Amino acid sequence: MKRSFLLFASLLAAADRRPLNQAPPKDASRANPYEQQAEAQRAGRKLYLRECSSCHGHSGEGGRHAPALAPSMDHAHPGAIFWVLRNGSLWRGMPSFSHLPEAQRWQIIAYLKTMR
Repeated sequence: MKRSFLLFASLLAAADRRPLNQAPPKDASRANPYEQQAEAQRAGRKLYLRECSSCHGHSGEGGRHAPALAPSMDHAHPGAIFWVLRNGSLWRGMPSFSHLPEAQRWQIIAYLKTMR
């Protein structure tokens, strides 16, 4: 019984370390200024293929070094995704994409929201 509880507690702690769960509420609540804009989604797709697909896969299916993105991006808050793109996650091996202008990071998020 005690062993089960410790396993459950460690799983909960690991869940809290997911990058999307680390975004402060102020950042996580930000809205995407390019949400549902077809032009931004097309630009975001190009950026995704250039910046993200080598790890997350061409269609967000995941790879050897990164998890699948689709369909989990459907439920993620745009502000939390933006926070992860800006800060990365050392614990998960995700680099920061702060070298991209803010508009381009929002475009990637607009594209991610189209993945199924």
